[in-house]
Amino acid sequence: MKKFNLSLRVQLVLLVGAAFLVGQILSLVFFADERSSAVQAALGAEAASRAANVALLIENAPSDLHEQIVMAASSPLVRFEIGPDAEVIEGDHHGDVAVEARIRALMNDSFSRAIRVEVHEIDGNVLPVPNLTPEMAEMHADMMRGTLAAVELEISIALSGGGWLNVATLFERPPWQISSASLISVLLSVGLGALAVFWFVIARLTRPLTALKRATEALGRGDQVGPLDPAGPPEVKALTQAFNVMQDRLRRFVADRTMMLAALAHDLRSPLTAMRVQSAMIVDPETQASIARSTEEMAEMVDATLAYARGVGTEESVEEVSLSEILERAGARPADRPIGLTVAVRKAAMTRALRNLVENAQRYGGGAEVSCSVTGSDLEIYVTDDGPGIPQGKIEQVLEPYVRLEQSRSRKTGGTGLGLSIARSVVLAHGGILALSNRQAGGLCARITLPGAIVSQQPGKLSPSLQNDTQHPDARVLGQSR
Repeated sequence: MKKFNLSLRVQLVLLVGAAFLVGQILSLVFFADERSSAVQAALGAEAASRAANVALLIENAPSDLHEQIVMAASSPLVRFEIGPDAEVIEGDHHGDVAVEARIRALMNDSFSRAIRVEVHEIDGNVLPVPNLTPEMAEMHADMMRGTLAAVELEISIALSGGGWLNVATLFERPPWQISSASLISVLLSVGLGALAVFWFVIARLTRPLTALKRATEALGRGDQVGPLDPAGPPEVKALTQAFNVMQDRLRRFVADRTMMLAALAHDLRSPLTAMRVQSAMIVDPETQASIARSTEEMAEMVDATLAYARGVGTEESVEEVSLSEILERAGARPADRPIGLTVAVRKAAMTRALRNLVENAQRYGGGAEVSCSVTGSDLEIYVTDDGPGIPQGKIEQVLEPYVRLEQSRSRKTGGTGLGLSIARSVVLAHGGILALSNRQAGGLCARITLPGAIVSQQPGKLSPSLQNDTQHPDARVLGQSR
């Protein structure tokens, strides 16, 4: 099942919108029920008033006028009858207390007589008015939107002179007074307006998180990120302040370690210079040559350590430069230099990284061949050789500082074990990766992936070594570095 990767802003808007919609629906349901109850109470109060008045009138009128009073009070919707028995059976009725209380209040009665009230719904199709013609019934059904839910109210009042006044009234539950189209239109208008407001408000809440995300990505690439301005809710402000503190600690930690490494390497130059001078005074040629070689090796290690420290702690800014110029400075062959391709990199650092890879391939692989691949704005650079390669289990180890493979890359041929480490630190600072792999045909392939490094290219001027939109088997897409 495919999962939707929605942003926090969209999820919050959908959540608030769903809550708003559910709230509106519940409000409409409660409103409709409350309205129906209010209408029913009003009709019941009206029927109670008429029943009480008719009962008082009957009790105060001569007996020969009782039938005339009942006939005059009756209507198609309210029926009055005088009988010896109550139509509302005692014990079976579910009365309306409010109706009974109103009747007693109007008749000034304090429970001296029996008053029974029963309210029940009538199932089936019921004509709103007895003896109504089919045409009028159809017109009434259309007016009531086809919802004829009849409710019958029956009242039995014990008369002071004997007998019972039985009252039966029929009324319908009121239908919706708004059409479905109008209801949907109102809900959509209010919902869209509310969503627009929610989107604006939530955007202000999530904007600091977006800025924090971008700053985190930039910090992970090694870019220089200034302190973020805390904004948004207190929790987001606290998170931003924690990020600023973390960033400052990391920067100071890297700077301190780099300065310490550079200072140690720099301080070693003075005793090395003294050793060179003293070795020149040794009379024995063989001893002099041995000490001179050891001194030169130590000097190379010091220089490499300084270069590594500069590569890790560089403050060089990113600039737009021709890739052909960088490869020329790195020692690539003229045929391997693409023309018309501009990249955004730290020029000196990237030149140092590529020079290390090219010299590494020339020294141990019998020659270096450079090729490039462009996919959108992503750049991949391959430096390959025809040497013996690296044992599969030690490919990751050789990227660590001061690691050398004695079997195929002997110390006698040069190298301090820092060339690949410097190259990797530079590539990581650009938000890319440096990956090594053995070629099937023999030799080593060093692949540099720089996402988002391409600034511009001129397809008509690209050299054959540049392959457009060609994905290397080991290539993988990273996030944009800028």
